[in-house]
Amino acid sequence: MGETILVIDEGTTSTRAMLFAPDGRTLGTAQRALTQHYPAPGRVEHDAAEIWDQTLECAREMVAQAGGPGAIAAIGITNQRETVVFWDKQSGAPLGPAIVWQDRRTADICRALKEAGHEPSVQARTGLLLDPYFSGSKIGWALDNWPQLRAAGNRLAVGTVESWLVWKLTGGLHISDATNASRTALMAIGSGGWDDGLVDLFGVLRAILPEIIDCAGNFGSTKADLFGAPIPICGLAGDQQAATIGQACLSPGETKATYGTGAFVLTATGATLPASRNRLLATVAHQLGGQRHYALEGSVFVAGSLVKWLRDDIGLIGNAAETEELARAVTDNGGVCLVPALSGLGAPWWEPDARAAISGLSFSAGRAHIVRAALEAMAHQTHDLKAAFAADGADWKELRIDGGMAANDWIAQDLADMLDLAVERPDFVETTALGAAMLAGVGAGLFPSLSDAAAMRGLTRHFRPAIDPSVRGGRLQQWSRAVRATLPGKG
Repeated sequence: MGETILVIDEGTTSTRAMLFAPDGRTLGTAQRALTQHYPAPGRVEHDAAEIWDQTLECAREMVAQAGGPGAIAAIGITNQRETVVFWDKQSGAPLGPAIVWQDRRTADICRALKEAGHEPSVQARTGLLLDPYFSGSKIGWALDNWPQLRAAGNRLAVGTVESWLVWKLTGGLHISDATNASRTALMAIGSGGWDDGLVDLFGVLRAILPEIIDCAGNFGSTKADLFGAPIPICGLAGDQQAATIGQACLSPGETKATYGTGAFVLTATGATLPASRNRLLATVAHQLGGQRHYALEGSVFVAGSLVKWLRDDIGLIGNAAETEELARAVTDNGGVCLVPALSGLGAPWWEPDARAAISGLSFSAGRAHIVRAALEAMAHQTHDLKAAFAADGADWKELRIDGGMAANDWIAQDLADMLDLAVERPDFVETTALGAAMLAGVGAGLFPSLSDAAAMRGLTRHFRPAIDPSVRGGRLQQWSRAVRATLPGKG
């Protein structure tokens, strides 16, 4: 058996396969764009068959580059969370579109459950809130609205994206790791099993759900015909938990923020299950040997997707790298503030009906001011989360950042300035894939523990606050006014 680790990183906008050496070096990458489908306002879908086809294509490219399946010790999988796939157990074919985590079609369902008084019970049992972000309401909606699902009977299988990929890779293993299961609003976060009361509340059938397992171990092997020989699957985690592991945030209090399609902050709490009074989430950080480790999480729905929107839909920029140059081209935002509620607002607001807004425009404002305001929104949203974490007794001592947007030095410095906090960025910012590699390494026996696997993380760079406090205060006041104006009934 070789020592190379193959990671499948199935994100919201692309699918990647990456090769890692045990020392953390990347040995190869294959990537394919993933098509976004928007069939109606508030609805976001993927083609599950495309997810599988792109995954297989990228993985085969990396297996060949590694020198064949014998060179690979294990596969690790990390994925966009909360997105759900529906498929036929006999044919292995999807039975409908994958409903993406950004999708808001169940906002009315969640609102009705909230008005009926169910949210405190849901939060106590799951660590989550009643919001269309989570998988449970999506599954219930699909069962009520897509007749082909009920018609499939006992052939119907449902799972998050890692569950779908494992099924396809192994030819029939129906599992979900505890981190992904904890994002469905169907798992009792304390016991780690599916909760019958929650399953009934959302109108889900327990028989269609996968078995919940650890994040590292030998879970099964790929079908021999896929890569020429079986390869064991040894690591599974949702993308934000994988990034937390990749940032070596393993001890209570250590905090990371990932700036990808959305922005997600997790603070490790160890074996202590956190409880939030400020609309943050409790989630499973990882589970090994049946033992769950937890984190407190704040979720922002729009981060890198805002830059993509500015590029593809509005045409303000030609590429993402251009944003840093434009932000530096002006001394401030010129009075412009951008609230990126393109998919509603996440934590700590949790308002699915909020809509994006650009305010403060005048004839003196130009393209650079609008782009700068878009980048400033990353630090503004993160500041809102920091205040909520502090109110829950989990204030940050430093922040470790990663994800595609974190490679932008202007954003990294702006975060340090607006948070008044040291910000640490690893030289290798794709820590989601790295965390999956670390889990697979532990599962395959290459490392005795995640702490040992953390040596894969490598070198880091620090950014420290360098802004006048009065400037910080002025920007935060401007942001607060702008956010409240986007909230239904509060403008």
